[in-house]
Amino acid sequence: MSAQIIDGKVIAAQIRNEVKADVERMKAATGKVPGLAAVLVGDRKDSQTYVRNKKKACAEVGIASFGYDLPADISQDDLKKVVTELNANPDVHGILVQLPLPGHIDEEEILGTISIEKDVDGFHPLNIGRLSMKRREPLFVPCTPRGCIELIIRSGYSIDGKRAVVLGRSNIVGLPAAMLLLHRNATVTICHSRTKNLPEVVREADILIAAVGRAEMVRKDWVKPGVVVIDVGINAVDDASDPRGYRLVGDVAYDEVKEVAAAITPVPGGVGPMTIAMLLRNTTDGAMRANGLM
Repeated sequence: MSAQIIDGKVIAAQIRNEVKADVERMKAATGKVPGLAAVLVGDRKDSQTYVRNKKKACAEVGIASFGYDLPADISQDDLKKVVTELNANPDVHGILVQLPLPGHIDEEEILGTISIEKDVDGFHPLNIGRLSMKRREPLFVPCTPRGCIELIIRSGYSIDGKRAVVLGRSNIVGLPAAMLLLHRNATVTICHSRTKNLPEVVREADILIAAVGRAEMVRKDWVKPGVVVIDVGINAVDDASDPRGYRLVGDVAYDEVKEVAAAITPVPGGVGPMTIAMLLRNTTDGAMRANGLM
């Protein structure tokens, strides 16, 4: 058996097309388009690349983007002032503060300053709190975990009643992914560095979401036949045969695991494209909600 390859690029393109149609519908109804503000502090090259890619994606679906490039030594109060001004701007429906922030900035305080109605990253304590409660709906769900669930559902796999294992307990991926699986009636186990007999626990999974940041940690003998694998990890490993001197791999040993899994995401090209697609979806949802279209 060889696994179905879950192509994140194809599914992300479907979502972008849906977003574009909603943006056009909103423009026809209100004369307005969704707006996303990206706040970049400092000059980290990786953060600059992420923000540039997000602006490009906005342009492709008709979302207006607003860029704020701020110096690395900006004060906590001045950064909060920028966020507060964006909260009050009716043309901005989503606010993205690119992480990580410089060490002197309290990230939690800044993220908590973002209006819950514009928290398109889904990191506001109220959105996370609602996500963790039964019969509560957050306004926004974090983009990468939401993308993981979309990959499973749009590939035709049911979550209801399945045993799901989440490798990793980060606030950005692991914990919200576990909550989303639980809301869809999976029986969920969250694994971490203190989990005993880790391969045995992972082997119980019908659905595995791997998000630990350790290159090819999950091997073939860690998984049972028929598992659906969503690999969030992206790790650089040395490879002299590659012109860059390295190649990118996930947290799952792809070539091994695909021989026993029912379905698996590649790295790159799996979860990665979904993160930006879900950011566009969240921004458009926020704009439609603000304009009475949802």
